[in-house]
Amino acid sequence: MTNIETLSKVITERRSIKPQNFNGKKIEKTTIDQILMLADWAPTHGHTEPWRFVVMANDAVKRFCQDHAEMYKNNTPEENFLKATYEKLYNQGNSTSHIIAVFSKRGEKPNIQVKEEICATACAVQNILLGAECLAISSFWSTGGQILKPAMKTYFNLLEADTMLGILYLGYCDEPKRNGSRITPMEEKVMWYNH
Repeated sequence: MTNIETLSKVITERRSIKPQNFNGKKIEKTTIDQILMLADWAPTHGHTEPWRFVVMANDAVKRFCQDHAEMYKNNTPEENFLKATYEKLYNQGNSTSHIIAVFSKRGEKPNIQVKEEICATACAVQNILLGAECLAISSFWSTGGQILKPAMKTYFNLLEADTMLGILYLGYCDEPKRNGSRITPMEEKVMWYNH
Protein backbone atom coordinates (compact mmCIF):
# COMPACT_ATOMS: atom_id res chain seq x y z
CA MET A 1 0.00 0.00 0.00
CA THR A 2 1.37 3.44 -0.91
CA ASN A 3 1.54 6.30 1.60
CA ILE A 4 -1.41 8.06 -0.02
CA GLU A 5 -3.47 4.86 0.04
CA THR A 6 -2.69 4.36 3.73
CA LEU A 7 -3.53 7.96 4.54
CA SER A 8 -6.73 7.81 2.50
CA LYS A 9 -7.81 4.65 4.33
CA VAL A 10 -7.21 6.23 7.76
CA ILE A 11 -9.02 9.46 6.87
CA THR A 12 -12.03 7.87 5.17
CA GLU A 13 -12.52 5.15 7.79
CA ARG A 14 -12.38 7.46 10.82
CA ARG A 15 -15.74 7.80 12.55
CA SER A 16 -17.02 9.61 15.62
CA ILE A 17 -18.09 7.07 18.24
CA LYS A 18 -20.19 8.38 21.14
CA PRO A 19 -18.83 7.67 24.65
CA GLN A 20 -21.91 5.65 25.62
CA ASN A 21 -20.75 3.07 23.03
CA PHE A 22 -17.30 2.65 24.60
CA ASN A 23 -16.60 -0.67 26.35
CA GLY A 24 -14.64 0.60 29.38
CA LYS A 25 -11.25 -0.81 28.34
CA LYS A 26 -8.40 1.53 29.30
CA ILE A 27 -5.88 3.05 26.89
CA GLU A 28 -2.22 2.86 27.91
CA LYS A 29 -0.62 6.19 28.87
CA THR A 30 2.16 5.59 26.33
CA THR A 31 -0.50 5.35 23.61
CA ILE A 32 -2.04 8.67 24.67
CA ASP A 33 1.45 10.21 24.64
CA GLN A 34 1.96 8.82 21.14
CA ILE A 35 -1.14 10.46 19.69
CA LEU A 36 -0.43 13.74 21.51
CA MET A 37 2.98 13.79 19.79
CA LEU A 38 1.12 13.65 16.47
CA ALA A 39 -0.91 16.66 17.56
CA ASP A 40 2.29 18.59 18.14
CA TRP A 41 3.09 18.38 14.41
CA ALA A 42 0.09 20.42 13.30
CA PRO A 43 0.82 23.40 11.03
CA THR A 44 1.38 26.62 12.93
CA HIS A 45 1.90 30.17 11.65
CA GLY A 46 4.90 31.84 13.25
CA HIS A 47 5.65 28.70 15.27
CA THR A 48 3.20 29.80 17.94
CA GLU A 49 2.07 26.18 18.59
CA PRO A 50 -1.12 27.34 20.33
CA TRP A 51 -2.63 23.91 21.05
CA ARG A 52 -2.96 22.97 24.71
CA PHE A 53 -4.37 19.79 26.23
CA VAL A 54 -5.67 18.84 29.65
CA VAL A 55 -5.62 15.03 29.84
CA MET A 56 -7.90 13.28 32.31
CA ALA A 57 -7.67 9.61 33.19
CA ASN A 58 -9.05 7.24 35.82
CA ASP A 59 -11.02 9.04 38.56
CA ALA A 60 -10.46 12.42 36.88
CA VAL A 61 -12.67 11.30 33.96
CA LYS A 62 -15.72 10.68 36.13
CA ARG A 63 -15.05 13.75 38.24
CA PHE A 64 -14.94 15.96 35.14
CA CYS A 65 -18.20 14.47 33.81
CA GLN A 66 -19.91 15.03 37.14
CA ASP A 67 -18.55 18.59 37.31
CA HIS A 68 -19.69 19.22 33.74
CA ALA A 69 -23.21 18.05 34.59
CA GLU A 70 -23.31 20.35 37.62
CA MET A 71 -21.95 23.21 35.50
CA TYR A 72 -24.80 22.63 33.04
CA LYS A 73 -27.34 22.61 35.89
CA ASN A 74 -25.95 25.77 37.49
CA ASN A 75 -25.72 27.74 34.24
CA THR A 76 -28.96 26.75 32.54
CA PRO A 77 -32.19 28.64 33.18
CA GLU A 78 -34.74 26.39 34.86
CA GLU A 79 -37.11 26.56 31.89
CA ASN A 80 -34.34 25.27 29.56
CA PHE A 81 -32.87 22.64 31.89
CA LEU A 82 -33.26 19.05 30.69
CA LYS A 83 -32.78 16.20 33.13
CA ALA A 84 -31.80 13.91 30.22
CA THR A 85 -28.96 16.27 29.25
CA TYR A 86 -27.78 16.45 32.85
CA GLU A 87 -27.73 12.65 33.15
CA LYS A 88 -25.99 12.23 29.79
CA LEU A 89 -23.21 14.64 30.79
CA TYR A 90 -22.95 13.04 34.24
CA ASN A 91 -22.59 9.51 32.85
CA GLN A 92 -20.42 10.19 29.78
CA GLY A 93 -17.32 9.06 31.63
CA ASN A 94 -18.69 5.70 32.74
CA SER A 95 -16.97 3.76 29.93
CA THR A 96 -14.53 6.42 28.75
CA SER A 97 -10.81 5.76 29.13
CA HIS A 98 -9.50 9.31 28.72
CA ILE A 99 -10.85 12.80 28.21
CA ILE A 100 -8.71 15.48 26.60
CA ALA A 101 -9.84 19.08 26.91
CA VAL A 102 -8.47 21.13 24.01
CA PHE A 103 -7.93 24.85 23.95
CA SER A 104 -6.03 27.37 21.87
CA LYS A 105 -3.67 29.52 23.91
CA ARG A 106 -3.33 33.04 22.58
CA GLY A 107 0.33 33.79 21.94
CA GLU A 108 2.45 36.90 22.22
CA LYS A 109 2.46 37.66 18.48
CA PRO A 110 -0.38 40.14 17.82
CA ASN A 111 0.21 39.94 14.04
CA ILE A 112 -1.04 36.35 14.11
CA GLN A 113 -4.83 36.38 14.06
CA VAL A 114 -6.89 34.50 16.64
CA LYS A 115 -8.55 32.62 13.78
CA GLU A 116 -5.16 31.25 12.70
CA GLU A 117 -4.47 30.00 16.21
CA ILE A 118 -7.86 28.29 16.36
CA CYS A 119 -7.30 26.69 12.95
CA ALA A 120 -3.87 25.41 14.02
CA THR A 121 -5.38 23.89 17.16
CA ALA A 122 -8.16 22.27 15.11
CA CYS A 123 -5.45 20.70 12.93
CA ALA A 124 -3.81 19.34 16.09
CA VAL A 125 -7.16 17.80 17.06
CA GLN A 126 -7.47 16.18 13.63
CA ASN A 127 -4.00 14.66 14.09
CA ILE A 128 -5.20 13.16 17.40
CA LEU A 129 -8.34 11.76 15.78
CA LEU A 130 -6.38 10.23 12.90
CA GLY A 131 -3.77 8.81 15.27
CA ALA A 132 -6.56 7.28 17.35
CA GLU A 133 -8.04 5.72 14.21
CA CYS A 134 -4.67 4.14 13.37
CA LEU A 135 -4.58 2.59 16.84
CA ALA A 136 -8.20 1.33 16.80
CA ILE A 137 -9.15 3.86 19.48
CA SER A 138 -12.66 5.27 19.32
CA SER A 139 -13.01 9.02 19.62
CA PHE A 140 -15.65 11.70 19.94
CA TRP A 141 -15.01 15.45 19.63
CA SER A 142 -17.69 17.18 21.68
CA THR A 143 -18.62 20.85 21.88
CA GLY A 144 -21.92 20.28 23.68
CA GLY A 145 -23.12 21.13 27.16
CA GLN A 146 -21.02 23.89 28.69
CA ILE A 147 -17.88 23.14 26.67
CA LEU A 148 -17.90 26.35 24.62
CA LYS A 149 -19.43 28.49 27.38
CA PRO A 150 -17.63 30.88 29.77
CA ALA A 151 -18.09 28.48 32.71
CA MET A 152 -15.80 25.92 31.06
CA LYS A 153 -13.07 28.52 30.51
CA THR A 154 -13.31 29.34 34.20
CA TYR A 155 -13.20 25.63 35.10
CA PHE A 156 -9.88 25.22 33.29
CA ASN A 157 -8.53 28.62 34.43
CA LEU A 158 -8.17 29.87 30.85
CA LEU A 159 -7.33 33.45 30.03
CA GLU A 160 -9.93 35.61 28.32
CA ALA A 161 -7.96 35.46 25.04
CA ASP A 162 -7.79 31.63 25.09
CA THR A 163 -10.38 29.61 23.16
CA MET A 164 -11.90 26.25 24.09
CA LEU A 165 -12.20 23.97 21.05
CA GLY A 166 -13.83 21.00 22.69
CA ILE A 167 -13.51 17.84 24.69
CA LEU A 168 -12.18 14.62 23.16
CA TYR A 169 -13.58 11.42 24.60
CA LEU A 170 -11.33 8.41 23.94
CA GLY A 171 -11.94 4.72 24.51
CA TYR A 172 -12.48 1.42 22.80
CA CYS A 173 -15.63 0.09 21.18
CA ASP A 174 -16.69 -3.46 20.35
CA GLU A 175 -19.31 -2.48 17.78
CA PRO A 176 -18.40 -2.34 14.08
CA LYS A 177 -18.06 1.14 12.61
CA ARG A 178 -20.89 2.39 10.46
CA ASN A 179 -20.28 3.24 6.82
CA GLY A 180 -19.43 6.83 6.12
CA SER A 181 -21.18 9.17 3.72
CA ARG A 182 -21.05 12.70 2.42
CA ILE A 183 -24.21 14.65 1.60
CA THR A 184 -22.94 17.25 -0.86
CA PRO A 185 -21.14 15.97 -3.97
CA MET A 186 -17.48 16.98 -4.23
CA GLU A 187 -18.18 18.74 -7.53
CA GLU A 188 -20.31 21.28 -5.63
CA LYS A 189 -17.51 22.02 -3.18
CA VAL A 190 -14.68 22.74 -5.61
CA MET A 191 -14.21 25.65 -8.00
CA TRP A 192 -11.46 25.41 -10.61
CA TYR A 193 -9.89 28.44 -12.29
CA ASN A 194 -7.52 27.83 -15.17
CA HIS A 195 -7.24 31.30 -16.75
